Amino acid sequence: MTGYVHGHHESVLASHRIRTAANSAAYLLPHLNPQQSLLDVGSGPGTITVDLARRVGRVTALEHTETALQLTRDEAARQGVELDHMVGDVHDLDLPDDSFDVVHAHQVLQHVHDPVRALGELRRVCRPGGIVAVRDSDYHGFVWFPADPVLDRWLELYDSAARERGGEPDAGRHLLGWARAAGFTDVTVTSSTWCWATPESRRQWGDMWAERIRRSAIADQLRERGVADGELDEVARAWQRWAAAPDGWMSILHGELLARA
Repeated sequence: MTGYVHGHHESVLASHRIRTAANSAAYLLPHLNPQQSLLDVGSGPGTITVDLARRVGRVTALEHTETALQLTRDEAARQGVELDHMVGDVHDLDLPDDSFDVVHAHQVLQHVHDPVRALGELRRVCRPGGIVAVRDSDYHGFVWFPADPVLDRWLELYDSAARERGGEPDAGRHLLGWARAAGFTDVTVTSSTWCWATPESRRQWGDMWAERIRRSAIADQLRERGVADGELDEVARAWQRWAAAPDGWMSILHGELLARA
């Protein structure tokens, strides 16, 4: 089975649209300047992309389908930001060697079939001395309170769905090893988290996953494997219980990689 595990249901896009360069690429920002060209791989709804475009000279947004790329175009138009665009496969980029000063990918490598090959391509299209910047979640590094066995089950279901599509949901912990295997020698790895602990942020995140587990491509995939609607509804209610808990808290771990080409 192939394809993006999350799909592009509105519940998925809503969570992606809260991402900004500040909350999702802070590790990269000190290395940017207005003279640089940047390739944003997996630009999605474009909120990070347009933020990056305001910090560098020119951005090319890359997505794996025309439909996904249109989301980036729409956001850039809404914010009045000019971008270049292309559809392509991160495993085999239709770009010359040494094309960009910075190559950025946020939450991409966890979904690809061969992350080492993908990183090799990012390295190839980055100019000597340039930066390849990658950030990916590590799902088994997610921590939440209060404990709920149904949320443990959610993680099991998500993990199995992602792996069935050829992904690695714990990509964050693998970035250093993948980068070394792809030929990088000048590598800095860090980590950071998103934290959901206010009533507003819990409600946003909990409602998003309650909808996603019942309506998005993940739900369709799980139903095809025989997971009953009743169980998906139970998981959705668990997310809403967590969101409503006055002491609810969640920390989401991300691995980060800065590699010199």
